[in-house]
Amino acid sequence: MQVQISKWGNSLGVRVPKDVAAKLGLTEGSRVDVAIEGDRLVISTKRPVYSLEELLVGMTPESMRGAFDWGSDAGRENVD
Repeated sequence: MQVQISKWGNSLGVRVPKDVAAKLGLTEGSRVDVAIEGDRLVISTKRPVYSLEELLVGMTPESMRGAFDWGSDAGRENVD
């Protein structure tokens, strides 16, 4: 698919057709990466940004028990 490059202030812009934007989930204000690969201009969607809740799905105190070794208790934190 070919699109036309247009002047946008002191820069150049590429219009993304509506159906392409919809398939990629792009809306006004979406950010994309722009790169040069050889003689090609590559525009790719930004990598997903995950929330802390999404990253911690399935994590429980039991599943994390072996992840940290703080050493043996010493001093006032030693609780019987």
